[in-house]
Amino acid sequence: MRFSHLSTTPDSHPRLAAVIGDGALFLDELMAEAPRDLQDLIERGDVTLQEVRALVDEAVTTGTPLVPVHELRHASAVLRPPQVIAIGANYAAHASELKLRSEKAATVFSLWPNSLAGHGGTTSWPEDLTTQVDYEAELGVIIGKPARNVSVRDALDYVWGYTVVNDITARDLQFSEAQWSRCKSFDGFTPNGPVVVTADEIADPQDLWLTTNVDGAILQDASTADMVRSVAEIIEFLSRSATILPGTLISTGSPGGAGYSRTPPVFLRDRSTVTVSIGGIGYLTTYCRVT
Repeated sequence: MRFSHLSTTPDSHPRLAAVIGDGALFLDELMAEAPRDLQDLIERGDVTLQEVRALVDEAVTTGTPLVPVHELRHASAVLRPPQVIAIGANYAAHASELKLRSEKAATVFSLWPNSLAGHGGTTSWPEDLTTQVDYEAELGVIIGKPARNVSVRDALDYVWGYTVVNDITARDLQFSEAQWSRCKSFDGFTPNGPVVVTADEIADPQDLWLTTNVDGAILQDASTADMVRSVAEIIEFLSRSATILPGTLISTGSPGGAGYSRTPPVFLRDRSTVTVSIGGIGYLTTYCRVT
């Protein structure tokens, strides 16, 4: 099943909707006490998810009109995650091209919530702060129940769903500071969506294809099979030291092909359009503005 936060006008509050093909059904029109957002739906557990499934199936069967998604505006696929965790250097090709060491332990950092943005939005940044803004296609994993001391064998049972993430990065700041959070947490630097796909629709998260298209050119083209640490291994690693709370978004790292490593480098510029796609989930487009 697919969910998205959608609004009808620029000023209206995004509402949680089930996405069926090219159409959407707003949950607050199907049930009296609808979840107010994805976080609420996740926290209510499997009983509410099954209720939503049944109501959506009934609505589709009885011919309830769907709102065309292209007439709606996307907000971030996750609105109130308790944490956004990112994994760095999780593809050997990307670590090599950025001349990063392959550490024995995973590289982990946080992304600030102000960086979350939706499909079809515009992300801007000041030219006097950064001139080396890069793209990173990443598989996003949303945790569905508290995960503590989880084994690799059981880790995928804790996944609620998957989404597309573009981990936009100010490279000049990244390599001038001792941490990675600020360079990746400008307003709008973590577009995600357009949908969250429930885990039952993704048979194997290590068998998905990622691409990045910048201004008409394919610059990243790789498989999640190339991850240094699989989704299950990431969850095991993180859950050993702290409980991963329901609704947490984990951005699992980017494959090779980053703009920083190219000759000459390819950075996002004013009026660039970048589209990240993941097979089985969808495509995420961001428009760029330099201020």
